[in-house]
Amino acid sequence: MFFVYVLYSFFDKKLYIGYTPDDVYRRLEKHLAKMVAATKYRLPLKLIFYEVYFTRKDALRREKYFKTSSGKRALKFMLRETFNNLREE
Repeated sequence: MFFVYVLYSFFDKKLYIGYTPDDVYRRLEKHLAKMVAATKYRLPLKLIFYEVYFTRKDALRREKYFKTSSGKRALKFMLRETFNNLREE
């Protein structure tokens, strides 16, 4: 299984979009333990979305899409209630 996931940074209010062939929760633990350079200074983080794929190629294509402006716009539309709740936290 391959995962595409989205983390929300409470520090800078931005998204981190990633991919892992590993368990997504194990990968989240690495982020939270400051073992990922891209997010170690952006804590605290919250996992707000993930998708599972059977092939690496499909997962990487989806990750690449989410990193585009139209992909980020789609995420914000799909997760609009999530974003409203994050602002209340």
